[in-house]
Amino acid sequence: MASSALHLGASCGARAVCVLVHGRGQSPEEMQSHILSRLDVADIAFCLPRAEEGSWYAARAVDSLTESTKAALQVALDHLEREVTRARTSYPGLPLVLAGFSQGACLSLEYVFSGRPAPEALVAFTGCRVGQPADGLPQALPANLPVYLTGSDADPWIPVTAFAEAVLDLGRGQARARSDLFPGRGHEVSDAEVTMLQSVLADLASGKTPGMAAPR
Repeated sequence: MASSALHLGASCGARAVCVLVHGRGQSPEEMQSHILSRLDVADIAFCLPRAEEGSWYAARAVDSLTESTKAALQVALDHLEREVTRARTSYPGLPLVLAGFSQGACLSLEYVFSGRPAPEALVAFTGCRVGQPADGLPQALPANLPVYLTGSDADPWIPVTAFAEAVLDLGRGQARARSDLFPGRGHEVSDAEVTMLQSVLADLASGKTPGMAAPR
C-alpha cells in the first residue's frame, strides 16, 4: 500500500498536526473539500493518507472478521502508523490529532485500540469497531485519551448498535470520551462535528487538554 498522502495547512509555525483518514471510496482531496475547507484554522498542519484504490479494507466494519480482513486491516494500520510517525518526525514536539470519517474513523478507532503509539486526541466521525465483539477485538486503548465519536440512526454504513458498542469499549478503556448521535443525519459530517474538530485542534494548539465542549 504505497503512500501518496496529501499535506496541507501550515508548513511552518504550526502549533498542532492532524492526520485525517478518508472513508471507503473517497480520497484525501474529498476530505479537504468536505471537512478541511469548513475549518477556520491557520496554525495546523494536516496530513491526509491515501488508501490504495480508495479503500482501507474490503469488508464492512460490522462484518465478522475473516483472515483476509484481519490481514488487510493490519496492512492499513501499518500504513497509518507510518503516516503518524512521519507527521511526528516532520513536526517534532507538536500535539497530534488523529481523525477520520466513516471507514477512516473505523480504522482510526482500531489504531488507538491496537496499542500503537497514540495521538493526543482522536476524532472519529461516524465510526465503530471493525469486527464483532465475539472476534476478540484489541482493547489496548491508552487511559484518559480524549476521544470524540459520532454516529447517526440514519447512517447506512454504521448501525446505531455498532456505534454504541464502540462507546462501551471506549468506556471500558477509560477514555475521556464524548459521543454524539445525530438523529436523521445522512452519511456526512455535520457543521456541529466540524466545529468540534476545530475546538479540539484549537485546544491542543493552545497547550490545553481538549475540552470537547462545543455545542451539538
